[in-house]
Amino acid sequence: ETGQVLYEQNAASIRYPASLTKMMTLYMTFDALKKGKFSLDQMLPVSAKAASQPQTNIALNKGDEISVRDAVESVVVRSANDSAMVLAEALGETQWNFALMMTNKARQLGMKDTVFRNPNGLPDNQQHTTAYDMARLGIALRRDFPEYYHFFSKQEFAYNGVVYPGHN
Repeated sequence: ETGQVLYEQNAASIRYPASLTKMMTLYMTFDALKKGKFSLDQMLPVSAKAASQPQTNIALNKGDEISVRDAVESVVVRSANDSAMVLAEALGETQWNFALMMTNKARQLGMKDTVFRNPNGLPDNQQHTTAYDMARLGIALRRDFPEYYHFFSKQEFAYNGVVYPGHN
């Protein structure tokens, strides 16, 4: 709870965050929910860009709509790249703008060695973080949004007649 480091090994080494990036996408989403910018039942449009995100995804199509709740659950359980992009576009309008918002939030949380370029962790040579920064983000998620923390205990997610098991 204090953030005190009990043990570390290479905690400050620059690494590619991969799907851990989605932790910040969820942080930004939970923040928007808490501020009343979204509701869990609100429907969000799926753009061509979101629908074109490679696996892992839930096969969203351009023109579909998905609720914020379903998008969050699919990101948590399935690590859905398409849903992460839907959330990013709803919050930031463009991937680039959302990435800037994510990086700014990272600085506010004390994540000094993190730069985000997309909401899902797909390869980008300019996106990087450290284990220390990701630990700070994990602490912040739990501390700042206890009302949404239950999503992380879901072991499966159902959408469009398909049940997706968690792999964590």
